[in-house]
Amino acid sequence: MIETWINILVNIVIVICLLLGTFFVLSGSIGIARFPDIYTRLHAATKASTLGLSGILIGAFLFLYIEHNIVSGKLLLAIVFILLTAPVSAHMISRAAHKVGVKPITKNRRDEYEEAIRENS
Repeated sequence: MIETWINILVNIVIVICLLLGTFFVLSGSIGIARFPDIYTRLHAATKASTLGLSGILIGAFLFLYIEHNIVSGKLLLAIVFILLTAPVSAHMISRAAHKVGVKPITKNRRDEYEEAIRENS
């Protein structure tokens, strides 16, 4: 009796992870299509890849571990790799866009990154 309740709760956690991951991938995809400039699109793409794929991979890892007693090192490495590389790559792309001179479409006309570069030079 208790084992069936535990299985039901674990399956609910797996479904929640998969649904959250799918939600972030979908919302990130919509954000990439709808946002006006590269900086906001990078924000949407990074959220989609970091939170979305991590949620889906965590759900897959839990499913394999609970249902089949398989500990997938590849899934764990993929989660760690995504969590480490996606924000760094988005930061580097935004720095390159700023260096080339791409201006953000925003009401805030203050460029804090340019001020920080001038202060550190």
